[in-house]
Amino acid sequence: MTTRTLQRNFFQRLLGLCATRPPADPGCWSLSGTVLTIDLQRAPELEAALGAIRLEGRGLPERILLVNTGDRNFHAFRNRCTHAGRRLDPIPGTDRVQCCSVGRSTFDGQGARLSGPARKRIVAYPLHREGQRLHVDLAPTE
Repeated sequence: MTTRTLQRNFFQRLLGLCATRPPADPGCWSLSGTVLTIDLQRAPELEAALGAIRLEGRGLPERILLVNTGDRNFHAFRNRCTHAGRRLDPIPGTDRVQCCSVGRSTFDGQGARLSGPARKRIVAYPLHREGQRLHVDLAPTE
Protein backbone atom coordinates (compact mmCIF):
# COMPACT_ATOMS: atom_id res chain seq x y z
CA MET A 1 0.00 0.00 0.00
CA THR A 2 1.36 3.40 -0.96
CA THR A 3 0.86 6.16 1.58
CA ARG A 4 0.53 9.69 0.26
CA THR A 5 2.30 12.35 2.26
CA LEU A 6 1.91 16.04 2.85
CA GLN A 7 4.26 18.30 0.96
CA ARG A 8 6.46 19.90 3.60
CA ASN A 9 10.07 20.96 3.57
CA PHE A 10 12.57 19.58 6.06
CA PHE A 11 12.39 22.59 8.39
CA GLN A 12 8.58 22.55 8.48
CA ARG A 13 8.75 18.85 9.42
CA LEU A 14 11.55 19.36 11.94
CA LEU A 15 9.61 22.12 13.69
CA GLY A 16 6.27 20.30 13.33
CA LEU A 17 4.60 23.23 11.57
CA CYS A 18 1.11 22.36 10.36
CA ALA A 19 -0.79 23.91 7.47
CA THR A 20 -4.22 23.77 9.13
CA ARG A 21 -5.14 27.10 10.67
CA PRO A 22 -7.55 28.16 13.39
CA PRO A 23 -10.90 29.36 12.05
CA ALA A 24 -11.04 32.94 10.79
CA ASP A 25 -14.07 33.44 13.06
CA PRO A 26 -13.06 32.25 16.54
CA GLY A 27 -16.70 32.55 17.58
CA CYS A 28 -17.72 29.69 15.26
CA TRP A 29 -17.41 27.17 18.10
CA SER A 30 -18.43 26.79 21.71
CA LEU A 31 -17.91 24.22 24.44
CA SER A 32 -20.62 23.14 26.86
CA GLY A 33 -19.50 20.42 29.24
CA THR A 34 -17.94 17.79 26.98
CA VAL A 35 -19.84 18.80 23.83
CA LEU A 36 -18.07 20.95 21.26
CA THR A 37 -20.48 22.71 18.88
CA ILE A 38 -19.37 24.22 15.57
CA ASP A 39 -21.61 26.61 13.64
CA LEU A 40 -20.86 25.67 10.02
CA GLN A 41 -22.27 28.99 8.76
CA ARG A 42 -19.46 30.73 10.65
CA ALA A 43 -16.75 28.24 9.60
CA PRO A 44 -16.39 28.62 5.80
CA GLU A 45 -13.08 26.74 5.99
CA LEU A 46 -15.15 23.55 6.41
CA GLU A 47 -17.27 24.09 3.27
CA ALA A 48 -14.87 22.51 0.78
CA ALA A 49 -13.93 18.83 0.72
CA LEU A 50 -10.82 18.43 2.88
CA GLY A 51 -11.37 21.83 4.39
CA ALA A 52 -10.11 21.77 7.96
CA ILE A 53 -9.73 23.87 11.07
CA ARG A 54 -7.84 23.40 14.29
CA LEU A 55 -9.37 24.42 17.59
CA GLU A 56 -7.28 25.17 20.66
CA GLY A 57 -7.63 26.91 24.02
CA ARG A 58 -10.78 28.54 25.42
CA GLY A 59 -11.39 25.67 27.82
CA LEU A 60 -10.90 22.79 25.38
CA PRO A 61 -9.39 19.77 27.15
CA GLU A 62 -7.34 18.92 24.02
CA ARG A 63 -6.42 20.41 20.66
CA ILE A 64 -9.04 19.38 18.07
CA LEU A 65 -8.77 18.91 14.30
CA LEU A 66 -12.00 19.04 12.26
CA VAL A 67 -11.93 17.84 8.66
CA ASN A 68 -14.59 17.86 5.92
CA THR A 69 -13.94 14.53 4.21
CA GLY A 70 -16.18 15.35 1.26
CA ASP A 71 -19.93 15.35 0.70
CA ARG A 72 -20.16 17.34 3.92
CA ASN A 73 -19.05 14.36 6.01
CA PHE A 74 -16.80 15.27 8.90
CA HIS A 75 -14.17 13.75 11.18
CA ALA A 76 -13.01 15.13 14.51
CA PHE A 77 -9.66 14.10 15.99
CA ARG A 78 -7.55 14.88 19.02
CA ASN A 79 -4.95 16.99 17.23
CA ARG A 80 -1.99 15.19 18.72
CA CYS A 81 0.09 12.45 17.12
CA THR A 82 0.65 9.52 19.47
CA HIS A 83 4.33 9.35 18.54
CA ALA A 84 5.68 12.76 19.51
CA GLY A 85 2.60 14.87 20.23
CA ARG A 86 2.81 17.03 17.09
CA ARG A 87 -0.26 18.42 15.32
CA LEU A 88 -1.95 16.68 12.39
CA ASP A 89 -3.02 17.83 8.92
CA PRO A 90 -5.41 16.25 6.39
CA ILE A 91 -3.73 14.69 3.35
CA PRO A 92 -5.20 16.23 0.16
CA GLY A 93 -7.21 13.80 -1.96
CA THR A 94 -7.67 11.26 0.86
CA ASP A 95 -9.65 10.74 4.06
CA ARG A 96 -6.41 10.44 6.06
CA VAL A 97 -4.47 12.70 8.38
CA GLN A 98 -0.73 12.86 8.90
CA CYS A 99 1.60 14.04 11.62
CA CYS A 100 3.37 17.28 10.74
CA SER A 101 6.73 15.95 11.99
CA VAL A 102 9.62 14.22 10.28
CA GLY A 103 8.10 10.82 11.20
CA ARG A 104 4.97 11.40 9.07
CA SER A 105 2.76 8.97 10.97
CA THR A 106 -0.46 8.55 9.00
CA PHE A 107 -3.92 7.66 10.31
CA ASP A 108 -7.25 6.79 8.70
CA GLY A 109 -10.60 8.49 9.33
CA GLN A 110 -11.28 6.33 12.36
CA GLY A 111 -7.88 7.13 13.90
CA ALA A 112 -6.15 3.82 13.11
CA ARG A 113 -2.41 4.03 12.45
CA LEU A 114 -1.52 3.26 8.83
CA SER A 115 2.20 4.08 8.75
CA GLY A 116 5.02 5.90 10.51
CA PRO A 117 6.66 5.59 13.92
CA ALA A 118 3.46 6.06 15.96
CA ARG A 119 2.41 2.78 17.56
CA LYS A 120 -1.01 3.80 18.84
CA ARG A 121 -4.10 5.11 17.10
CA ILE A 122 -5.19 8.73 17.50
CA VAL A 123 -8.45 9.63 19.18
CA ALA A 124 -11.32 10.09 16.73
CA TYR A 125 -14.29 11.73 18.44
CA PRO A 126 -17.90 10.80 17.65
CA LEU A 127 -19.90 13.62 16.11
CA HIS A 128 -23.29 14.28 14.61
CA ARG A 129 -24.74 17.02 12.51
CA GLU A 130 -27.95 18.94 13.13
CA GLY A 131 -28.61 21.33 10.27
CA GLN A 132 -25.76 23.83 10.22
CA ARG A 133 -24.24 22.65 13.50
CA LEU A 134 -21.73 19.91 14.27
CA HIS A 135 -21.76 18.44 17.75
CA VAL A 136 -18.57 16.64 18.82
CA ASP A 137 -18.59 14.48 21.94
CA LEU A 138 -15.26 15.03 23.74
CA ALA A 139 -16.13 12.75 26.68
CA PRO A 140 -13.26 10.39 27.49
CA THR A 141 -13.71 6.97 25.92
CA GLU A 142 -11.09 5.13 27.97
